[in-house]
Amino acid sequence: MHDNYMKLEIPSKSQNEAFARVVVASFASQLDPTIEELADVKTAVSEAVTNAIIHGYENKIGIIIIECRIIKNKLEIIVEDKGKGIEDIEKAMEPFYTSRPEMERSGMGFTVMETFMDDLKVQSEIGKGTIVKMVKVFKSISSGE
Repeated sequence: MHDNYMKLEIPSKSQNEAFARVVVASFASQLDPTIEELADVKTAVSEAVTNAIIHGYENKIGIIIIECRIIKNKLEIIVEDKGKGIEDIEKAMEPFYTSRPEMERSGMGFTVMETFMDDLKVQSEIGKGTIVKMVKVFKSISSGE
């Protein structure tokens, strides 16, 4: 059914954010991405993982699960945490909305993900966690250059 997939489980430590980004980028490289497409993926993964660390677990250590699937020329990325969940997803997805205003550059996470990915869906349940599902379509394969 799936062309290829992978699953990564990491503790929600800030130093793992860069690791997660590199792992997903390495996995995506089989789609022969442009440098720009790869940068988009890295940025979106960084935002999703950082959200889980800062908001999901509020700097307590929990588990972040990252799953990737390649289906033809599409990369599907799921970043899941078992943290506190998001009360109001619609509000959380508004640009500049933040539950942590004291933090630098906060409030743009979902906006960044939406900008760099072709599709973004967020599911969350209070006390159970959040699932961020992103899709990136790679042009290099579909256009047959």
